[in-house]
Amino acid sequence: MYIDYFKLKEHPFQITPDSDFLYMSAAHSRAKAYMDYSIRNRDGFVIITGEVGAGKTTLIRKLLSEFDDNVVVAKIFQTQLDEIQFLQAVLVEFGLNPFNAGKVELMDMLSSFLVESFVNRKQLVLIVDEAQNLNRRVLEEIRMLSGLETQKQKILHVILVGQPELNETLDAPGLEQLTQRVRLRFHIAALTEAEAADYIYHRLRVAGAKDAESLFSRDAIPLIYEYTGGIPRLINTLCDTALTCAFADDARLIDESMVKSAVLELQWKPFNSRSRQAARVQPIPPAISALASLGVADVEQLSQALAAIEPRLDGIETLLRTMVTILQRRNRISLRLGEHQVTQILKQVSAELGKLQAHHEA
Repeated sequence: MYIDYFKLKEHPFQITPDSDFLYMSAAHSRAKAYMDYSIRNRDGFVIITGEVGAGKTTLIRKLLSEFDDNVVVAKIFQTQLDEIQFLQAVLVEFGLNPFNAGKVELMDMLSSFLVESFVNRKQLVLIVDEAQNLNRRVLEEIRMLSGLETQKQKILHVILVGQPELNETLDAPGLEQLTQRVRLRFHIAALTEAEAADYIYHRLRVAGAKDAESLFSRDAIPLIYEYTGGIPRLINTLCDTALTCAFADDARLIDESMVKSAVLELQWKPFNSRSRQAARVQPIPPAISALASLGVADVEQLSQALAAIEPRLDGIETLLRTMVTILQRRNRISLRLGEHQVTQILKQVSAELGKLQAHHEA
């Protein structure tokens, strides 16, 4: 719509991943270096995490574009699979026909392929995007596949890429054997305000802008950062909307007022006021909610109360994390519980945690 109006060659802020537009911030450069290192040195697991829209998938596409013919890659982007479906997806990516085969046959087929490829001096890489959706059984299959090795080298190199929930999953009890295989773990943080400015001008230049700063005013950057928090995908959405607003208003410069118009169009609130973590917070059991609603004086008193039931609970860490989250959301908490009320609430907490543990083990 506005490409010709602004004398651009293509849309500078498209949301779909395009490695040609990849801006290598300090965090992106480090994450890519870790992945390169792991592959070139045949060195085990790498875990890369980042918020939604941080540029993880684009980074993967950039990495893949640089591989030579000696590197054989299986790329998995659909991760809501059971272990059979996952093994089938990996085999399909490696060019095999895994259908109508049982799990034992799938494992044998995959193991044979990996060993044969290694003998032929091929580097084998499994890259899993959106890995936070992997269930424990699939993660266990990945662990077993990663166990294929010679005396000196890994046969299969694994890169798991996902949202921050991936770290929570990997750090959960029962996955120690997997996490011990992790060689490198890195989180891609949001861009700083200075990086956000460089990101915007970089994409404009790639799209054909001869003078990026004459199109996007420096004065507009702080407001863009306020509403995007340095998340690349959000920056793309806001900047694209601002260009559309400018085109509609017959304006040539994206200044602060034009960004405000775009914000109104999108009906956004400032980034820091949005509940970005709400989607990752699990529902709070009724007993814990009841305890929170009655209030506590401070974290120390809460910890003392929880310590009384710790010997009977394997999942006490989960409760503590939940309660800390509750405390962080409250401006002022006071303790008005009698001894009888405390006893009753803690009994309910114990029962709820027992249910959570049983569900988790199931």
